[in-house]
Amino acid sequence: MNIEEQIDTLQSEIDQKRQEIRSDSYSMSVGEWISLYQQGEIDIHPEFQRLFRWSDYQKTKLIESILLGIPIPPIFVSQREDGIWDVVDGLQRLSTIYQFIGILKDEDGNLIPPFHLQITEYLPSLTGKIWEDKEHPEGSNKGFTPTQRLLIKRAKIDVNILLKESDPYAKYELFQRLNTGGVIANSQELRNCILVSLNPNLYRWIKQLSKNKNFQNCIALKKKNIDIQDDIDILCRFLVLRNINESMINKINHFDTFLTKKIQEIANNHSYNFQEEEAAFKKTFQLLDECMAGDSFRKYDVKKQKFSGGFILAPFEAIALGIGYNYQQYNPTCQELREKIVELWSNPDYTSAVGRGKDARVRLPKLIPLGRKLFAV
Repeated sequence: MNIEEQIDTLQSEIDQKRQEIRSDSYSMSVGEWISLYQQGEIDIHPEFQRLFRWSDYQKTKLIESILLGIPIPPIFVSQREDGIWDVVDGLQRLSTIYQFIGILKDEDGNLIPPFHLQITEYLPSLTGKIWEDKEHPEGSNKGFTPTQRLLIKRAKIDVNILLKESDPYAKYELFQRLNTGGVIANSQELRNCILVSLNPNLYRWIKQLSKNKNFQNCIALKKKNIDIQDDIDILCRFLVLRNINESMINKINHFDTFLTKKIQEIANNHSYNFQEEEAAFKKTFQLLDECMAGDSFRKYDVKKQKFSGGFILAPFEAIALGIGYNYQQYNPTCQELREKIVELWSNPDYTSAVGRGKDARVRLPKLIPLGRKLFAV
C-alpha cells in the first residue's frame, strides 16, 4: 500500500467513526443540575458511591471554586433510549453538589448525610458552613445566606451529551478514556462502572456472587484488597476463563484489556446462562472451602509441607478454573482434593509457568489446560 492509499484509508476510518458518534453540548446552571437529579432525569448510579473517594476537603474545594467563579470542568453524559442521562464523567462533581445541599441518596435510596465545609486558603470563613440551617433560618451564621445559595445555583457547568443515536460502544469507550488514570483507582473499578452502565442487573448479580461466604473464605483477602474490588476482579476472571476455548488463550495480548472486553460482551449477551455459571461458581468454592478454606490459593512449601502467605493468582488459575471446568463430574474427597493441590506445586508444567516476570499472558496458556487435566474425573 502506497502513502496515498494509507492516507485515504486513515481518512475513511476517521470519517466512519465520526459518523458513529453523535453528540451535543451546552451550559447548564447548577440549579438545573439539581432539578434533573430531583426529578429522576439523570442517573449518577449510586452503585458508584464506593468509588466516590473525595475527602471533605476536596469537596470543599469544589464548592469554593463555584463561589469564586472558577470554571468547573464539563460533565459528560450518555442519553438513554428513555431520555434519561447516564453520567459518564463527573460523578465526583455532581455527587459533591448533591450531598452538600442534602439530596444525595445511596443505592438503597437513603439520604447520605451532608458534609460541613472546611477551611480553605481563599475563603477561610467556609469552615463549618452547611447549605442551609433549617433549625435556625433566622439569625444563624452556620448556613449559607440566600444570596450565597443563589450564587451557587446560578453558576454554570457545561454538559457534553453522547446522544442515543451513537454507536452503543461509544459510551464505554468514552468512559474508559475519561476515567483511566483518574480518581478511579484500578481497572476493576472501571469495569464495575461499565457494567453498571451497560447491564445493571449483571453488575448486581456479580456483586452478590462476590459476597458468597465460600468464595470469600477461599480467597481470604485483606480488607484493603476488598476495598479496591480485588474480589470482584477474581470473580470476573472465573466467569470469563472457566469455559474459555484453549485456542483463544494464546491470542491474549494484554490480559486486562481482554478481561474488560469479555466482561463487556457478557453484559451485552442477552442469552448469557446465569444459572449455569452460578452453579459452577458455587459448587467450585463450596468444595474448596470445605476442604481447603483459606489455604486454597496460598503458596505451598514442598519442603516444609505447609501453606503460607496470602492469595496468589497462579494457583487460582489452575485450581479454581480446573475445578470449575469439571464441576459437574468432579466429586473428590477432601483428602483427594488436598493431594491434588499439593501435587500441583511440584508439577513441572506449573513451576515452569509461574515465577517472577510470568504475567497472565504467559501463565494462562499453561495453567488453564493443566488445571482442567489435573481436576478431570
